[in-house]
Amino acid sequence: MALSVFSIIMLNAQKNNEQAVIAIKNVNIITMTLDKKIIKNATLVIKDNKIFSINEAVPQSAKSIDGKGKWLIPGLIDIHVHGVADINFGTSYPTEGDTFFVDNQDIMMPYIANGVTTIFDLNSRVENFAQRNEIIKGKIIGPRIALAALINGGNGSGRIANTPSDGRQTVRIAKAEGYEFIKVYSELNVETFKAIADEAKKQGMKVVGHIPDAFKGKIEEAFVPGFNLVAHAEELAKQSENYSDEDIQKFVRLAKENGTWLSPTLIVIKRIEEQARSIDIIPKLEGFQYIHPLMQNKWMTSNQYHDKASPEFITYLDKMIGFNNRLVKAFKEAGIPLLAGTDSGCSGVVWGYSLHDEIELLVKAGLTPEEALNSSTRLSAKWLGIDDKIGTVEVGKFADLILLDANPLENIQNTRKISDVFFNGQWVSQKKIDKMLSDLATRNHENKNKFDWKKRKELRNTL
Repeated sequence: MALSVFSIIMLNAQKNNEQAVIAIKNVNIITMTLDKKIIKNATLVIKDNKIFSINEAVPQSAKSIDGKGKWLIPGLIDIHVHGVADINFGTSYPTEGDTFFVDNQDIMMPYIANGVTTIFDLNSRVENFAQRNEIIKGKIIGPRIALAALINGGNGSGRIANTPSDGRQTVRIAKAEGYEFIKVYSELNVETFKAIADEAKKQGMKVVGHIPDAFKGKIEEAFVPGFNLVAHAEELAKQSENYSDEDIQKFVRLAKENGTWLSPTLIVIKRIEEQARSIDIIPKLEGFQYIHPLMQNKWMTSNQYHDKASPEFITYLDKMIGFNNRLVKAFKEAGIPLLAGTDSGCSGVVWGYSLHDEIELLVKAGLTPEEALNSSTRLSAKWLGIDDKIGTVEVGKFADLILLDANPLENIQNTRKISDVFFNGQWVSQKKIDKMLSDLATRNHENKNKFDWKKRKELRNTL
C-alpha cells in the first residue's frame, strides 16, 4: 500500500513537471559556440527541458512559435549577484526563525524579464538554498542558482577566519553544508587567505572574491593556486598607487600566469558615482518598481554612497572608472577571460536589468558585441563548470534561451529587445512577462509604506 501511494505521488509529480514540446521555427540562432556558428532560418525543438533538435523533423505534438526575423541566443548568466531572501534582521528566540519574508516568484521576476537564466550568489545563506529548491521543484519560475559561501577576517559576523587553521576548517564546513564555491573578502590576513585558497582547491571548490587589504604593496602574493576569479576590476585598481599603465600590465601578467579570470563589474562603480552625485537617479532606474519595497526604501533613505558623497569621492570614482576601462581592454588583449557580473543588490544595481548595462559597458571598454555575449554565456558557464549543460545553443543542452527581436551582434543594446524567454525549457512569453511585471509593480506600490529600512529589526511576519 505504501509503495502504491508513493507511485501515485511520483506520477503526479512527473505530470506536474511535464512541459509542452515547443518548436521555434524560422529563427536565426546565434549558437555562441567556439566556431561562432550562426544558423539562419532554423527550426529548434525543445523537449523534456532540453534542446531536442535543430533542423530536424518536428514532432506532431509540438507547439509552434514563429521566430521569423528573430534571433535566438543562450540565456544570460550574471556571475555576481546578492539576492533578497527570507531573513531575520534582529535577534531571535530559538524557535522563531525568519521574521521578514518575500515572495520568491516576485524576487525572480527581474531575472525572468531580462532573460537571466543563471545567477551566481556571492554571499549565500540557507534561504538561498530554499529559493533554488523552489525553482527546481517547479513551484516558481527562476534562474539556475550557484552558491558561494563568503569568508572574511576581522571581528565581524558570519564566517570569520583569522588563522590558517580556522580558514581551512571554515572551507571544509562550507563544503559539508553544500556550498559549491568560496568567496574571499577584504579583511582576511595574508596567511589565512592563502590557506583558504589551498584548502578550497583540495576540496574541489573554486575561489572568487576580493583581494584582501593585507596584500597592499605585495599583490604578487595574492595570486596563488586556487584563486580563480577576481570579483571586481576595482580590486586591482585599489592596488595601484597612480592608476598607471605599468600597474595594469603587472596585473595582467599576474592573472595570466596564475590562470585567474576577471569579472570587472563595471556597472557597480558607475552606479556608485551616479548616486554620489544625486540620489534622484534611484527611482528613475529601469526596473526600480519591480524590486521589493524594503530595498527601494533602503536605496533611497540609507544610501551609503550618497551619504559619503564629496567632490573628492566623485573624483576618486571617476579615476577608477577610467582605470577599470583600460584594465578590461588590457585583459582582453592578453586573452584573459572576462565574465559579466553586476554586484546586483548593491544600492542602485537592479537585479536582471543591470546585466544588460554591464554587457554594454564591456563593449564600450573595448570588447566586441560577440565577446561581451561570450562573457555572459559560454565563458561564465565554463567557469562555473556547467558548460556541458548551458551557455551555448546546442542539442542536448538545457533549453535556457532568449528570443530577441533584433541581432545583438550588430548592436549589443539589442539584448534588451526580448520577445520570449525559456527557463529550463519552460516558455515564458512577453505577454506573460508584462502581466507578471504589472502585477508586481502594483503590489510593490501598495506595500511601499509598510517598509522602513531603518526599522527593519522591528519587522514581524509582515508578508
